[in-house]
Amino acid sequence: MNRRLALKQLAALGALSAFGTGAFAQRQAYQTLGTKVPTEVAGKVEVIEFFSYGCPHCHDFEPLLNNWSKGLPGDVNFIKVPITFNRAEWTTLARLYYTLDAMGEAAKRGPAVFAALHDEKRPLYREDVLMEWVASSGMDAKRFSDTYKSFGVQSKVQRSNQIAAAYKVSGVPMMAVDGRYIISASTAGGYDQMLKTVDELIARSRNEKKG
Repeated sequence: MNRRLALKQLAALGALSAFGTGAFAQRQAYQTLGTKVPTEVAGKVEVIEFFSYGCPHCHDFEPLLNNWSKGLPGDVNFIKVPITFNRAEWTTLARLYYTLDAMGEAAKRGPAVFAALHDEKRPLYREDVLMEWVASSGMDAKRFSDTYKSFGVQSKVQRSNQIAAAYKVSGVPMMAVDGRYIISASTAGGYDQMLKTVDELIARSRNEKKG
């Protein structure tokens, strides 16, 4: 009788172990938020990349992300959200992103910003250095300065902090899908696997919307 009980207990432990392994594998690829974050465009699958120009990992990830984003279907709304982590330097870089975005220059100038910071070692988080770089890059320096100092850009930086808090962002680069799933390179197992997981979650979210 005791032997039968022991066998049953071992079988139960084996089942729990198998279940735990599957759950762990799922957690390694992505995490599911307890509360869904509202998305911007109804009927579309929202994908966010949380990043900072100051992050060397984001610098490495950027070329892969750019190639991937070119193939996104029309029902996906892709957004980049710069993270500050309440650092003065990264707040300046977030303002830089939103200034370029407002000027329609973010996609074109993004690689140059990363290169200036990480390859050329220019401290663009210093406003005097930033303005010198803008002037040397061929952009309209006055328009850039006016936009950079605008209420609209400051409001977007504040909003980005709220979005980051809602998603509980603790590191970058990180991606979110449809206000529900969050993925990082460390949990997914690398940048390529991260984007593959995002693709899978886009498909899942699309099917969920179809009901």
